[in-house]
Amino acid sequence: MTGVSGRGGVAVWLVAVAAGAGSVGLTAVAVLADLDTAALVASIIGAVVGLAGVVVSVLTLTRPVRGPGRHVRAGRGGTAAGGNITGNAFGDRSQASGPRTPGRPGAPGRSGDEVQAGPGAVAAGGDINDNAFGDDSRR
Repeated sequence: MTGVSGRGGVAVWLVAVAAGAGSVGLTAVAVLADLDTAALVASIIGAVVGLAGVVVSVLTLTRPVRGPGRHVRAGRGGTAAGGNITGNAFGDRSQASGPRTPGRPGAPGRSGDEVQAGPGAVAAGGDINDNAFGDDSRR
């Protein structure tokens, strides 16, 4: 099972063992009892497994995704950038004109940084320069 490690690997093995045990159990019921009993047991197990699948799906969809790299979030009306913010105009009738100032050389932060701007705020993972912030502002 290449690519699955840690808790994910344990979960995969647990599911595989449970599926194997369930298959052996259903086969034993079909052989030792009648087919009507086997069909009843299989339908009950299918319903339980289906409900478990729904629970796992809901839990997976509602948890935040945290992969490698920078995480960028902005609140309502906020602006967030993972890198530099250069030469922009934020706000009604704002203007950024003229030559740009060169940014700092090098990477604007580590890849695991968190960049978060609250409601109406501005945040950047790097430099913020040559911008016009607010209504009717100019640079």
